[in-house]
Amino acid sequence: MSESKILVEVKGLHKSFGPLKVMDGLDFTLSQGENVAILGQSGTGKSVLLKIIIGLLDPDEGEVSLWGRPIAELEEVELNSLRRKMGMVFQSGALFDSMTVYENLAFPLVENGVTDEEAISAVVRERLEWVNLAGAEDKFPSELSGGMRKRVALARTLAADPELILYDEPTTGLDPLTSRKISSMIHDIDQRVKSTSLVVTHDLACARKVADRWCYLSGGKILADGTPDELFESDNQEVRSFLRDISVNPTTGSRAGQDASGAISSGKGS
Repeated sequence: MSESKILVEVKGLHKSFGPLKVMDGLDFTLSQGENVAILGQSGTGKSVLLKIIIGLLDPDEGEVSLWGRPIAELEEVELNSLRRKMGMVFQSGALFDSMTVYENLAFPLVENGVTDEEAISAVVRERLEWVNLAGAEDKFPSELSGGMRKRVALARTLAADPELILYDEPTTGLDPLTSRKISSMIHDIDQRVKSTSLVVTHDLACARKVADRWCYLSGGKILADGTPDELFESDNQEVRSFLRDISVNPTTGSRAGQDASGAISSGKGS
């Protein structure tokens, strides 16, 4: 088997906010075609890692490389060129409230230099169909439910055909049914476009659905990295305790990801 291209490589990453040390020598790699979930307790720096990768935050120490190029050595023009290969679905959706759904999706295309209105319209309508929102072009974000806003945010990210998609807590704030729908949609889109994705989530059912590799972040480092089954069987007590604790749905008491027969699967697409 040929070796996959490494899209993201993080070496010896350190990041603090005042006295709070969030990253403490973290190492991480993400290869082309992988779908990886970053798991961990709240406040452990999962979202900070995403923001450092995309360049919204600078590390205190360490090196971040994108497509084999250390970003600290890049000129702004070169860095922006790499950023155009990436898309990020923010936890809040980060839609422009004053723009319609159509205008929100068209925005990244226009920013990337697309001027053909017919081409823009075709992409917008296709991506909305992908997220089951055909016909929503003229609505404003304020007219949409939380789940619909998440789907519009996903469609906007997909409009630019990114090679790498970063998701920051894609199911946060959603009810269990809508969370499952969003997770299934992310999985289906991964299959459709063969994307590489990095998903930060506290939702174990989401992680099961969208990722075949899990990384557990704690103490500023990746403590465990492997398949879902490998993490469930980890020698690290903290990892096993975390997965056990969040396997129980706090609302219903049922186990996340449990199917109708009562079985619990840790595999992607379960």
